[in-house]
Amino acid sequence: MLIKTNFTHSILGLFVFVMLLQINGIAQNANLLVGTYTQKGSKGIYVFSFDTASGKAVELSHTDSCTSPSFLTISKDKQFVYAVNETSRGMVSAFSLKNNKLTLLQQKETKGADPCYITISPDQHNLFVANYSGGSITQFHRFADGLISNAQQFIQHSGKSINAARQEKAHVHGTFFSPNGQHLLTPDLGMDQVSVYPYSNNTSLPLDLSKTKSIVSNPGSGPRHIAFSKNGHYLYIIEELSGSISVYSFTKGQATFIQKVITHTASFKGAPGSADIHLSPDGLFLYASNRGEENNIAKFAVLSNGKLNESTFSLYPTLGNKPRNFTISDDGNWLLVANQDSDNIVVFKRNKVSGDLSNTGNTIKVSMPVCLVLF
Repeated sequence: MLIKTNFTHSILGLFVFVMLLQINGIAQNANLLVGTYTQKGSKGIYVFSFDTASGKAVELSHTDSCTSPSFLTISKDKQFVYAVNETSRGMVSAFSLKNNKLTLLQQKETKGADPCYITISPDQHNLFVANYSGGSITQFHRFADGLISNAQQFIQHSGKSINAARQEKAHVHGTFFSPNGQHLLTPDLGMDQVSVYPYSNNTSLPLDLSKTKSIVSNPGSGPRHIAFSKNGHYLYIIEELSGSISVYSFTKGQATFIQKVITHTASFKGAPGSADIHLSPDGLFLYASNRGEENNIAKFAVLSNGKLNESTFSLYPTLGNKPRNFTISDDGNWLLVANQDSDNIVVFKRNKVSGDLSNTGNTIKVSMPVCLVLF
């Protein structure tokens, strides 16, 4: 009887060991969506398998006829993907995602030119689009089957700032939700301000314009993208035209300025071209991309009071031109950069203790990559 019991325990132990190996193997695989411009032959949206053990990617599929699906967002259940078609006749494309293949379901007009950003509300009920050239925001209702309504709420910005070449009118550059889902923030590069709209799903017009607040940037800054601390208490705005990051405390839709840092060296004399901004998953480091003459990623350690530690400022070449967008894997081990003008996505290994980036030699070749979504 004792021999049988030991044998049973051995079999059970072996079964558990095999299951753990399988679970770990599954955990090593993620998928990567890549949005692109299609002027130079890109097929549109690409789906890759990304090995989080090696940092290598393998193409699984791509769309065949989607014009410049630059920015993307994916539903929480990973079954639907939405893309802006960044053209003068702005469109949103809805896709189903099954067996790593995208199938176009529908397209809707955004009613604004050159949509450049898209996001799903945390409750999954609404889509919001930033129309860059149109200087406007468009909202679509999202149904349970993944389809979307025609454009519902439409908000036109109006204004300009001091840079005559880039700020001659409103240019909305993003739609970002606060972590609690109660506010939508829309940085406007042309107006030098970020609008903070209270959000509610209990109405056909989910943004309350009567209670909108504004975060005003320094003239000529050009606010572009936003990152929030996980607890939602701190807000980081990357400013494209001044190459700076402005830090704010954020409470109940009200932002209070606390710091501004520069994302390039003091000796840099060129024109800044900052693009994207993200915090590491643990919230201990902040990264920002610089394009133009710099083509690098800036890194800062984040202090407990939300400020950025300027003594930890470091720069890492992106090994390509015009780093438009980048993403960090959920495990914090990898940072992937989309270099739009050199047609490559570069995979960096990330040191979670120091925040430093190192080149892995892994590169994904894609024509004009613009947006990266790991899932």
